[in-house]
Amino acid sequence: MDGLIAVTYRCNARCHMCNTWQFPSEPAEEITAADLVSLPKLSFANITGGEPFLREDLAEIVEVVRAKADRVVVSTNGYYTDRVVALAKRFPDLGFRVSIEGLPAANDELRGLKDGFDHGIRTLLELRNLGVDDIGFGITLSDRNADDLLELYGLADAMGLEFATAAMHNTYYFHKFDNAFEDSERIAGNLEELSRRLLATRRPKNWFRAWFNMGLANYVRGGERLLPCDMGTDIFFVDPFGRILPCNGMEASMGSLKTQSFDEIWNSEQAREVREKVSCCSQECWMIGSVSPAMKKHIAVPAMWVAKAKLTGDLPPVKGLRGDGDDGR
Repeated sequence: MDGLIAVTYRCNARCHMCNTWQFPSEPAEEITAADLVSLPKLSFANITGGEPFLREDLAEIVEVVRAKADRVVVSTNGYYTDRVVALAKRFPDLGFRVSIEGLPAANDELRGLKDGFDHGIRTLLELRNLGVDDIGFGITLSDRNADDLLELYGLADAMGLEFATAAMHNTYYFHKFDNAFEDSERIAGNLEELSRRLLATRRPKNWFRAWFNMGLANYVRGGERLLPCDMGTDIFFVDPFGRILPCNGMEASMGSLKTQSFDEIWNSEQAREVREKVSCCSQECWMIGSVSPAMKKHIAVPAMWVAKAKLTGDLPPVKGLRGDGDDGR
C-alpha cells in the first residue's frame, strides 16, 4: 500500500495552475506526527503540501512516516534550501522531488516566485553534493512551459537526476476548475518526443516512463484513462486536517485520523461507500501517484508496449485495459 500525505495547504508559491495558496490551512488545525502513528506498513509514502517546509515540525512527521514506509519522498518547490538540506542531513535515506516548471522565465512566472528557478536548482545541487541518492525534479505541463520540457529533461539527464512529468488537472485539491490546454497537440507532441528519448536510453525504468508519458499525452488530448483507478484501495491520501481520502482528486472522506485509527477508518462502512464512488469516477486523471501503482499491478500493459517499441524502434499507439488511447502521432 502507498500513502500520499499532504502536511499543509500553506504555500509560499503563487502557482498559475494551482490556487491552494489562496486557501491555506491553519497551523493549529494541521495533522501532527502523533496523528500519523496508526498508519499501516507502506511500500511508499510521499510527503507533500502546499509547501511541506513551511512546517516547523516536519522532521518529527518524517520520523514517524519513515518508520512506516520502505521509501519516503518529500515534494517541495525547493525554495527553502537550508531547511531541505538540514532534513536531508538528519535523514540521509529520504528522497526529494523539486518542482521546476520550466527554464528560469517560465518557472518564475508559473510559480509566482522571484528567483524560484535559482532556489530550486541550488537545492538540487546541495542535495547531490550531500550524496543523497533519491533526487529528482519535475514539471507540470501547460501551454506556457511545454516547449521547455525537453530542455529540462536534458538538464536532469546531465545532472544525473530523476525527471518526472505531470500535467494540469482540475480538482478540489488545486482549487482550480478552469485549467485548460489551448494547444494540446503541441504539448502531446513534446511528450511523445520525450518518450522517444527515454526509450533510447539503457535504463528499463526509463522505458516504462516512456509509456507513462504516452499516457500523459493521451490525457492532454482528452483521452480515456488507460488503466483502472485503485485509489482508496491500494493507495490513500491524507489531507492536512487528518482526513483519509481516496486521492487528491475526489473530496470524499473515509474518516479522520484525529478521532480514529487508520484501521478503523480503512475498514469502515464509510470507506466502502467512498470506494464505490471511486469506481464510478469519470475524471480520467493521469497522475504519477495513482498511475505508478496501477502500472505495477497491470505490468503486462506497459511491458507489451515497451517490447513493441524497442522491437520496432517507433512509438506504438498506447492501449490500456479500458481501451485505446491516442494514436501515437
